[in-house]
Amino acid sequence: MFKKILIANRGEIACRVIKTARRMGIQTVAVYSDADARAPFVAMADEAVHIGPAPAAQSYLIADKIIAACKQTGAEAVHPGYGFLSERTSFAEALAAEGIEFIGPPVGAIAAMGDKIESKKLAKAAGVNVVPGFVGEIEDTEHAVRISDEIGYPVMMKASAGGGGKGMRLAYNEKDVREGFEAVKREGLNSFGDDRVFIEKFILNPRHIEIQILGDKHGNILYLNERECSIQRRHQKVVEEAPSPFVTPKMRKAMGEQCVALSRAVGYYSAGTVELIVSGADPTGESFYFLEMNTRLQVEHPVTEAITGVDLVEQMIRVAAGEKLSLTQDDVKIDGWAIENRVYAEDPYRGFLPSTGRLIRYNPPVAGWTDDGAENGRRGVDGVRVDDGVYEGGEVSMFYDPMIAKLVTWGKTRDEAADKQIAALDAFEIEGLGHNIDFVSAIMQHPRFRSGELTTGFIAEEYPEGFTGAATGDDLKRTLAALAGFLATARADRARQVDQQLGDDLDPPAQWAVKIDGTTYAVELTEDDVTVDGEVVDIALEYTPGQRLVACEVAGEPLTVKVEPFRAGFKLTTRGAIHQVQVLPASVAHLVGHMIEKVPPDLSKFLICPMPGLLVALHVKEGDTVEAGQPLAVVEAMKMENILRAEKSGTVKTVNAKAGESLAVDAIILEME
Repeated sequence: MFKKILIANRGEIACRVIKTARRMGIQTVAVYSDADARAPFVAMADEAVHIGPAPAAQSYLIADKIIAACKQTGAEAVHPGYGFLSERTSFAEALAAEGIEFIGPPVGAIAAMGDKIESKKLAKAAGVNVVPGFVGEIEDTEHAVRISDEIGYPVMMKASAGGGGKGMRLAYNEKDVREGFEAVKREGLNSFGDDRVFIEKFILNPRHIEIQILGDKHGNILYLNERECSIQRRHQKVVEEAPSPFVTPKMRKAMGEQCVALSRAVGYYSAGTVELIVSGADPTGESFYFLEMNTRLQVEHPVTEAITGVDLVEQMIRVAAGEKLSLTQDDVKIDGWAIENRVYAEDPYRGFLPSTGRLIRYNPPVAGWTDDGAENGRRGVDGVRVDDGVYEGGEVSMFYDPMIAKLVTWGKTRDEAADKQIAALDAFEIEGLGHNIDFVSAIMQHPRFRSGELTTGFIAEEYPEGFTGAATGDDLKRTLAALAGFLATARADRARQVDQQLGDDLDPPAQWAVKIDGTTYAVELTEDDVTVDGEVVDIALEYTPGQRLVACEVAGEPLTVKVEPFRAGFKLTTRGAIHQVQVLPASVAHLVGHMIEKVPPDLSKFLICPMPGLLVALHVKEGDTVEAGQPLAVVEAMKMENILRAEKSGTVKTVNAKAGESLAVDAIILEME
């Protein structure tokens, strides 16, 4: 077994590998950029080596710096995590040339599966179902249009070397192909150094289901069941679960055996994942097709660990050291259900715009996961596990992936795992930047999610106008009204105890007018009860003014609410929605109607940068006439291109930025007249 390994990655996955290596008695080496000098994974490792500036292209993506760090520290092997160099054949070859073990699959398998065009040919030859499409060289946009017409719309255009949801565009017609083909080529070149594109038929009611593969260097290959990853946004996974609510035992066996056959055809060992696109429109479950193979550890691997008890990182290290797998296919079981939500630095209330900045407050529902080696320990604390690599006061940088943490829950049933997600998300505190906690909580509560009727179009179909918060029932609103009245009384009670006030002590108000989402409730507190509109609400809690998280019991059921006070009330966040709650003493509430409402200024004449990023392209100049919806600029943030369009027709009056500039959030790019 290795004595020392280097982790060629950062963030939560670096922490994840370090924890397991530590349990195995293996020393660890971290490499870090300027942006990560104070990151938790750097402090956690036994040794750390600085490898360059913040941009990944100048640090984490330079193989020579990783190899130099190995030589400097005496590391015998490298775990690449996911992303960065994890699927670069040149990196694996360079390590081999220096006698350093790569904790991953053989170079030949990475090469064969890393090229989406060649991998489809191999999959077909291995007897794996493949999606109809064009797998040759595409000359230009006109050629792409002809191919798409022949395949039949809709089609998906993908960068051949792509991954992680980058370099992909869905085209429903010729116009979409003409608009998107060059963008796909450009994203492929910028992210992966390869501008080749392939086009394939887009499957209707598609479900994204993947099979976890594990093999050793002695020819043993297993499949560790499946994961359902259908809930995606911009082809980026948001929710993953294991097993899939769609997959039957017969289907699981057929999928698994085909994926093992493909793995065997390329001499695969280590952990890997074969991704399949499955037609949800076919109830037989036979319409599943090879999508791609990821020759690395997946972000969502903890859900597989939770239901199988297999530590995938440990197995990868053991396989790399030449050990045989200690389990057989018959040993692979399914115990319960696991769900993972990716907590992203993006603001769902503002169209999911990337959100960078400092974590002013970071308090997960349970402490970060520690690897104690116990099979049930992979499920965290009482079925709640947080994998993260950030800290309170740290910064989420524009240079890397926007994921803050992974929240994993395990239950005996799917509903139990989802219920644990909702409760844990309510208790997950993040302040200082936008995040998607409310959004994933809303998904967990959504009737369609609960029914298991999932497709990759779930988010677009269920939130076509964007996200404004989870639906809130009348009972919950009444509970929040009672809570707000209690909080207001406690705050008033503290205020009356301030020293040196004139007059006698006054009792705090006991009657309140509480306005939530346009509805006003009459709340009254007595010594024994809280009533809302004359009806008693069964709520129990303790609260000290200034407390940010309030744990209640409502009719015997737990409810956690985030509390942020403002002058005339509270911002209450729970169950996937933010409520601006106005709380006024009943004696003055009727005066609100006399207050002048502040009207926000009209900003529609400005093109405003919605997030910090790089202005990649500016399509207009001063004096140009533009139409509503016309693309005006392209801003790149967190490795994704975002097209900014005109809100209304008009003429460009002034241009305040130029291509190549780094822009701050809310920077004015141009003004219309």
